Amino acid sequence: MIYSGQCLCGAIRYQLSGEPKAVALCHCSDCRRSTGAPMVAWAMFPETALTLTKGRPKTINSSGTAMRSFCADCGSGLFYRNAGVLPGLVDVQSSTLDHPEALPPTVQIQTAERLGWMKHINELPEFERFPV
Repeated sequence: MIYSGQCLCGAIRYQLSGEPKAVALCHCSDCRRSTGAPMVAWAMFPETALTLTKGRPKTINSSGTAMRSFCADCGSGLFYRNAGVLPGLVDVQSSTLDHPEALPPTVQIQTAERLGWMKHINELPEFERFPV
């Protein structure tokens, strides 16, 4: 299977080949800070499955051996690598896929750091669009 995706502004595009080793929702504080979101959906692939087809992301060392790549133009987070913990693998923020619904999460990780209110998020009222 081939999956494709991009950052918000389109300056960076990528493709992934094959199937992910895992698709997870991460609740760690580093993911929250890097995205400004209460959790992040990641799809883990072998590094060799990732091909950049347009542009080059900026990469920073976010903590020890953790490397986070993002678009320097729009700020969209894209990739996470950690050679010490996940050698040869790349995590891709699956919400940046052209069709993110193709890779639904199957597990939640780092729940020890999950925001308390996230446990009951499904109990909040829902609106299909902005409520007026």
